[in-house]
Amino acid sequence: MKFNKIIILIMGIAFGLSSGCKKGFFDTIPDNIVTIDGVFTNRGQSERWLGGLYSSLYDPWDIRTGFQFSVMTDELDFSNWENPGMNSGSLAATSVNMGALGYYEKIRLATIFLENIDKNQEILALNNGGEIIKQYKGEAQFLRAYYYWLLMRQYGPVEIMPLTSGKPEDNYQIPRSSWDECVTFVLKEIAEAKQKLPVNNFTVGTSDFDPTKTGRINQMIASAVESQITLYHASPLFNGNLELSDFKNLNGKQLFNQSYDPARWTKAATAAKLAIELAEANGKALYKVVDADPFRAAFLSCRNLYWDGWRTEGIWIRTANNSGIWEYHAAPRTVQGSPYNGMAVVQSLVDDFRMSNGATIGSSGYNENTYTSTGNSYYAAGTNMMYVNREPRFYVDISFNGAVIPGVPKAGQNRVEYYYTGNSGKAGETRNWPKTGYTARKNIHPTFSFSPYVFVQRPAMLIRLAELYLNYAEALNESDPGNPEILKYLNLVRLRGGIPAISGTTQAELRSQIRLERRVELCFENGSRYFDVRRWKVPEQIGFKQGGQMFGMNVDAGSSLSDPNFHKRTVAFTRAPWQRKYYFYPYGQDEMDRNKQLVQFPGY
Repeated sequence: MKFNKIIILIMGIAFGLSSGCKKGFFDTIPDNIVTIDGVFTNRGQSERWLGGLYSSLYDPWDIRTGFQFSVMTDELDFSNWENPGMNSGSLAATSVNMGALGYYEKIRLATIFLENIDKNQEILALNNGGEIIKQYKGEAQFLRAYYYWLLMRQYGPVEIMPLTSGKPEDNYQIPRSSWDECVTFVLKEIAEAKQKLPVNNFTVGTSDFDPTKTGRINQMIASAVESQITLYHASPLFNGNLELSDFKNLNGKQLFNQSYDPARWTKAATAAKLAIELAEANGKALYKVVDADPFRAAFLSCRNLYWDGWRTEGIWIRTANNSGIWEYHAAPRTVQGSPYNGMAVVQSLVDDFRMSNGATIGSSGYNENTYTSTGNSYYAAGTNMMYVNREPRFYVDISFNGAVIPGVPKAGQNRVEYYYTGNSGKAGETRNWPKTGYTARKNIHPTFSFSPYVFVQRPAMLIRLAELYLNYAEALNESDPGNPEILKYLNLVRLRGGIPAISGTTQAELRSQIRLERRVELCFENGSRYFDVRRWKVPEQIGFKQGGQMFGMNVDAGSSLSDPNFHKRTVAFTRAPWQRKYYFYPYGQDEMDRNKQLVQFPGY
C-alpha cells in the first residue's frame, strides 16, 4: 500500500486564548478520518494539519514538559510528590522520565506537509493563495528544525532523518550526526524558513497585534531561536569539549568537536543583536510599570510581566498553557482553598537574589539572627532580616516565612508561615509542604484562588526580549570584551529589575554578573537554569552545584514567625552526586533496540 493512502488521524492543537483566536486555523478536531490526498485537497484539513504541528511545543508552566527541568537543577524541588531519576541517581535508558522522541513524529508530519501543501488548489485559488502557501511552508519548515533543536538540547547530537517522508520499507538505521552537523542543519533550515515567513504577527496593513495569529511563527521568532542556538553552540559544552572525546559513533566518528572556535561567540553576538533589532523595530520592549516609588515600579514590572506584559516583551507566545497547574502547585496553603504548597525553592537561589542596592547578601544590612519590627506590602512585622531590603524580584519570585500572601488570602490570614506549626508548615501534613521552607511565587496572579477556583487566562512566553538582551551581553563579553554594549544590555535588565547599573569591570567579573542575572531574571522559566549550567560546564563548581546536599530552613522546627529554631540553614534533601552523563539524557532502550546504528551517551 502506498504511503499516501495510509489512513491518518490528524492531531491538532487548542492554540488560542478563549477570548482571542478565530476558529479555523487552530481548530483542533478534524471532521473525520481522511487520507493524505484528502487532507491536501481541502483547505480546512490542510490548516488543521499545520495547526497540529504546533501541538508538541513544550508548555513552560506544565509539570511534565516545562518546570520539570527546574526540579532537576538548583532551583526547585518537589520530591514530596515525585523525584526525577536524575536527582535520585536512577536515570537510565530503561527509565527515561522525560522522553522527547515524540518530536520525531512531528518532524515526519512536517515533512509530509511540505511535500503535499503545494497540491492544495483550494488555497492556491485564493487571491493571495501563493503567499499563504509560502507562509505555511515556512512555518512547517521552521517547526521541523525547532523540534530537532529541542532534541539536541536534551540528547546532544541526534540522527537527522531524510528530508522526505519515507516509506515503511525504507532503511531507518541512521547514526547520530555530529553536534556541528546538527547545528549546521537546523540553522540552514531556519534561515530558509525565514525567507517564507512574515516579519511579525500584525494585522495586515497595520502595526496592531493580530490576536488571531498569536504564537504563529514569524521572522522575529525564528531570529530569536537562531540566537539561542548560536549561543549554545559557542558555549564550552559544545565548543572544543575535550571531556567528551570518547563520544563517537560505531565507525569512530567524533560527535563533539575537539577544537575551540572563538568565532562562534562572534556569530552568537551577531545573531542576538539582529534578533533584538528586529524585535525592537516591531515594537518590542522591556515591559515596565510606572509608579512614583521606583522600588514598587520594578516590583510591578517584573510581577505583572506574566499577564500584562507579554504583548510588550514576549517574542514567542504560547497561548494554550498550564499556568493554573503551576499556580496551585506553587502557592502556599494560606491562599484561599489550600493549594498544594510544594514547589520548594533551593536556598542557593534564595541567596543569589541581591540586596535592594544591588549588593550580594554578604554586604552590610543582611542579618539572619534578627527580626524586623515593621511590616510592609512585601513582608510582615516579625520577619527575619535576611528577607528584608532585598531586590524587587526577590519579592516577585519567592514566598518565604513572613511573606505577604500571593493570591487571595484565607479569611483572617495575612502572611505565609513556613515554620513547623505555621499556616503552610509541615505539621499535620503528609506531603503538601516545601522541604526548604520556601516556595516559588513567580507567575502567581494576585487574584488566584484554589477553591473557589479563580484563574486569569494568559499566554506563556517561550522567548522574551530580556533573554535576548542577556544572550547578547554574554556573547559579546566573550567575543569582544570591553565593548560598551555589554554593560548597556546587561544594565537594561538590571534597571528594570530594580537594582543599580554596574560600570566597567573585567571580562571575568562581567561573565559572573551576566550568569547571575540569567539565574535571577529567568528563574523557573523554560528550563533556562538547567541548560545554562550544562552549556557552561560548571555543574560541580561552587554556586552552580547540581548534586549533593541542598539547603533550606529547618522546616521541622519553629512555633512562631520569629522563632530562631526555624531560621537555621539545614540540609533539606540530598541529590545524587553529579555525573558526566547528566549533561544529556539517554536514548530510551526501546529506541536503541530499534536503531542499531545509535550509540548511547557515555555512562548510561
